[in-house]
Amino acid sequence: MSTVALMWEARAVAGRGTELLEWARAQVLAREPVRREVLRAQQDRVLVVTWWEAPEGVAAELPELPEPAADLITRPVHRWRFESVEVSGA
Repeated sequence: MSTVALMWEARAVAGRGTELLEWARAQVLAREPVRREVLRAQQDRVLVVTWWEAPEGVAAELPELPEPAADLITRPVHRWRFESVEVSGA
C-alpha cells in the first residue's frame, strides 16, 4: 500500500471565490478519502487535497473532483497526483 495525494486547484471568476469554495466543499466523492482538506488563496483560488491509501499502481482509479461549471472558473482545473516515497535513514 502507498499513500496517494490528489491535488485539485481552480481559479474562480473574479468575485466568485466564495461560490467556488462552497461548490468544492459540497462535492461528494464515490468513496471517502483518508483525509480531505480544502484551502483558499488570493485571486479567488481554491485547492482541494485528498489523501488515499491504495495498492501500488491503483492511483488511476481514485475518485477526483469534477470540473465546475465553465462560467464559475477562469481556466481548466489543474490536477496533480503524488505518491509517497520511502525516506531512507528516517
